[in-house]
Amino acid sequence: MESTGTVLRELRGAQKSAKGVSLYSRYVNRPAGRIFAAVAFRLGMTPNQVTAVSALFTFAALASVALTRPTWGLAVLVYLGLAVGFALDSADGQLARLTGRGGPDGEWLDHVVDCAKMILVHTVVLISFHRYFALPADGWLLLPLGFLFVAVLTFCAGLLREQLGRAAARPGPAGAAGPVRAVSRLRAVALLPADYGVFCLVFLLLGDETAFRTGYAVLAALHALFLMAFLAKWFRELKALRAG
Repeated sequence: MESTGTVLRELRGAQKSAKGVSLYSRYVNRPAGRIFAAVAFRLGMTPNQVTAVSALFTFAALASVALTRPTWGLAVLVYLGLAVGFALDSADGQLARLTGRGGPDGEWLDHVVDCAKMILVHTVVLISFHRYFALPADGWLLLPLGFLFVAVLTFCAGLLREQLGRAAARPGPAGAAGPVRAVSRLRAVALLPADYGVFCLVFLLLGDETAFRTGYAVLAALHALFLMAFLAKWFRELKALRAG
């Protein structure tokens, strides 16, 4: 069997494009995912099994938010569970590309877990607000619902942009390749607030009610701004495909 070092080198050569990826995903989550993918490969795991382990870490962390009174110790454990789950979410795709064992079933399962994670992460915040937080006003209970709306709309609109874009794109001549564009470092920095890995950091504030509420509200506002920018961008891109 190949050594772990050899597997890691092969995984580096099978990475997705860095275009449209924030600095966190590029320099933290993907490298961590490579390590997990290499370990999974050595253990003989399938990509779907890695997805299942990712879901286990993520959902266990989220369940603890809903069922346990917030403390600083819980904050660290929740963050670690979410961060490991996110890295494993990267590892399953990397393992699939390395082994050639990916397929529609794996992609479907990965999206189902992502969708469940996106819904639950804001649902458990709502539950924790209601059960454990001394909120200054009941209106704060609307914040997780609003954040959930933004997250779901971004997720669905992004998937539709990808699928409709593929369907509308006209293939060029055989062997032709589009222009290679340099990856923008400025864009990678600008996308940091929209990165799920950066979002997970807010749970490190869970031990202080005011700090967590403030951090969560700031991220909700930023995600809403990103949603408006993404919707306008995706609409223009799809319109350009039709015109072309």
